[in-house]
Amino acid sequence: MKTFSAQQICDHLQGELLGTTSHEINSPEQIERANDNQITFIGNKKYEKLWADSKAAVAVVNSDISIEPGDNRAFIKVNNADLAMALVLELFAEPGPQFDEAIHPTAVVHPTAVLGEDVRIGAGCYVGAHVKLENNVTLYANATVLDKVTIGKFSTIWSGAVIRENCHLGAYCIIHPNATIGADGFGFRPCPQKGLVKIPQIGNVILGNGVEIGAGSCVDRGKFSSTILGDGCKIDNLVQIGHNSVLGKFCIMAGSSGLAGSVTLGDGVIIGGSASIKDHSTIGSGAVIGAGSGVIGDVPAGKTYLGYPALEARTTLKQWATLKRITEGKA
Repeated sequence: MKTFSAQQICDHLQGELLGTTSHEINSPEQIERANDNQITFIGNKKYEKLWADSKAAVAVVNSDISIEPGDNRAFIKVNNADLAMALVLELFAEPGPQFDEAIHPTAVVHPTAVLGEDVRIGAGCYVGAHVKLENNVTLYANATVLDKVTIGKFSTIWSGAVIRENCHLGAYCIIHPNATIGADGFGFRPCPQKGLVKIPQIGNVILGNGVEIGAGSCVDRGKFSSTILGDGCKIDNLVQIGHNSVLGKFCIMAGSSGLAGSVTLGDGVIIGGSASIKDHSTIGSGAVIGAGSGVIGDVPAGKTYLGYPALEARTTLKQWATLKRITEGKA
């Protein structure tokens, strides 16, 4: 078990230590659950009231903290406690699954595949023809990478993930378990003779650098050309991204949200959990779509939309307030 003193953690965060504690810290924990060998976080002033009853020995706090740590307890002041939390978690993180050998003997690697330096391929993986894995790519057990895929340096493909043929992943990407990159887009047309005719999906998927795709999520290949996710996009679990959608840089999609085909997101768009976006819609840079919302048209840059169907948040909130007054007989 790793342990650190409050001063060691403070030095790591380049923060300011307030108070002292004799307790060694062996893990982080939520403020309500922490014990006296744990460190916690106060990233918002509304949580300051929980400190008195918390058993945590140390808290990472913002510089505007208005309470004192107390006896045998300490605060580590930083500019942003939420960002500092990531550094603390890195201190205590355990190493990932270990590889006894770089390429497991049960892995199938096509002879035309090109592997960079320090590539690791786990048990039961399949790497197809003309695949290119750049330096330090890791495929965990039972990952599948089909023909003509390229994966950039330091990317990680977790168990059960499937990267379909002709798709291209940038550097430092993470594909979590059972995610699928490049499945066929959902394309069918009615036909009097055959019922529904499947439209071939002959495009691919292109992921920029630093893209993360959550467990069980699907990014469909384009009908033609590409489905594109820009650098730094972060996609939660169980998310659907339809064919020929294009995401700008640093977009976020929370769990169970979905884009229909040919949706365009600008840079820094945030899609809340379970929100759905109609096909051929454009969401401008910096826009926010509230959880559970249904977007049926374009959303201007920087706006927050909410509701089903989604409207500008202030309009939706006024509608909800009016409806509440009506149902209470106060209108």
